[in-house]
Amino acid sequence: MSAKYEIVENGVKEKILSGVYPIGEKLPTETELMKEFNVSRYTIRRAIGDLENEDFVYRIQGGGMYVNDWQTAHAKGKNSNRMIGVIATHIANYIFPSIVSGADQIISDNGYSILLANTHNDPKLERRSLTTMLQSDVAGLIIEPTQSTLPTTNRDLYEKIGEMGLPVVFINATYDMPDLHAPSVTTDDKGALERLTNYLIEQGHERILGVFQVDDMQGVNRMNGYIKAYQEHASIALKSNIIMYQSMDSTKQVLTKVEHEIQSKNRPTAIVCYNDQLAIRVIDMVKSMNLSIPDDISITGFDDYNVVRYINPAITTMVHEKERMGHDAAQLLVNLIAKKPVKSILYEPEMVVRDSVKKIN
Repeated sequence: MSAKYEIVENGVKEKILSGVYPIGEKLPTETELMKEFNVSRYTIRRAIGDLENEDFVYRIQGGGMYVNDWQTAHAKGKNSNRMIGVIATHIANYIFPSIVSGADQIISDNGYSILLANTHNDPKLERRSLTTMLQSDVAGLIIEPTQSTLPTTNRDLYEKIGEMGLPVVFINATYDMPDLHAPSVTTDDKGALERLTNYLIEQGHERILGVFQVDDMQGVNRMNGYIKAYQEHASIALKSNIIMYQSMDSTKQVLTKVEHEIQSKNRPTAIVCYNDQLAIRVIDMVKSMNLSIPDDISITGFDDYNVVRYINPAITTMVHEKERMGHDAAQLLVNLIAKKPVKSILYEPEMVVRDSVKKIN
């Protein structure tokens, strides 16, 4: 648990970093800060003292406290800064360790260290992560956008990053911020799901259930690929069905909706899952309903997660480049830091056909 002075220090610092307190502006008085944070004068003075030491504020004797030109003060030490920040939505599990591993190879080879942050796809945690990175004077950032289909509530911080000229590379998705001039490393999710859905249709499947997370661009693009495939097969288009969910929804909620569709009169013959992680859970649920995969229902995933080839049945999926994505994103960032020209990268995923899909008449 943070000490009271740390809460005050972080609160004032976040307002400075986000531009609520712009450079040169007079800060609230000690009395006003005491009332805002419900702490003693000693606590306020200790917090402000730390912010002075970090070049965020300065005092004028008898004139109050002011926001320092912290960007200039921090920029003086950037030539010696050898830290690169990586912000991801779920950094500790699923495909993200491979992405980080790929990035770290390039980051380490170029003499930098890596600073990791995890947003759990929560804009508030993304804000905290961005603030931490700015406080740490990182030389550049690799960012996976949080809830990338929604307008970001952290635009002010990204605008500040743009004003600072801090190099940024996006992975998996991007924000609509052309002024940031940030390249990206992404996957053709729409094209991949169009090919995967067409493959299922070629195998005789007409009633295909699509299950997609729709608060990130990967999910929306994959859903659009699924829809596009059905648009190319107008005679069976009305047999398609989609379940949409958001990252805040529990897996249990999503599986309950899938179970309802499986128990319906027109049970799907195949299910296209947003990713392999969901596909594994759907397979477990289908088996618990005494149904066979792929004899009763075919199931596909996305990402080629390292375990899906070993479960029974092995899952048909689309490849996510993972380690290569981290490697390429880090190389783009290193080039940006060195003022070299860069271009965004778009991968065309490979389909891996395994045992979870059955050809039907």
